[in-house]
Amino acid sequence: MELWPAVAWFLLFSHIADWLQTVHSRDFTVQDIVFLYPSNGCTVFTATPYPGGFKCFTCEKARDNYECNRWAPDVYCPRDTRYCYSQHLMDPLGESMSVTKSCASLGKCLNTGCRESGLQGHRVCTSCCEGNICNMAVPRNDTDAVFATTSPLSHSQRHSAHSAIYLPCLVFTMSLFLT
Repeated sequence: MELWPAVAWFLLFSHIADWLQTVHSRDFTVQDIVFLYPSNGCTVFTATPYPGGFKCFTCEKARDNYECNRWAPDVYCPRDTRYCYSQHLMDPLGESMSVTKSCASLGKCLNTGCRESGLQGHRVCTSCCEGNICNMAVPRNDTDAVFATTSPLSHSQRHSAHSAIYLPCLVFTMSLFLT
């Protein structure tokens, strides 16, 4: 019996298994936003429920970042919030165990960073950001687990949301030309 057909089948199935793992654990991209949320396109004059209104990805204990962002409701954050919050629980190998995202006020964002969780070897990283759907990615290490603001924390009012509107439009337009 020839060994080559068995090797070919093994390589084929190994490749398919790797591909399925990659598809399952892939991260959320800007193209996913354009595909799943066409209303987030380049309509600059979109009505918001209040001046400076913004959106965040929101989920509670999703399996991974893709599942969180994929099923996040497309709603505006409450008026008393200003930031987008992300919490990422990982196993000892760095694989996602759960992802929680929400709109947040300043108080929830003051403890960003990574720490060991109550489960042995597990790690929790939290981050906050300011801007429309700025919490697309999840924090995976101390470099990602930060509090990123576009305005000084001492400033009491939100700045204009123009940059939060134009940046997704710029990315969307560039993706059209690159594909």
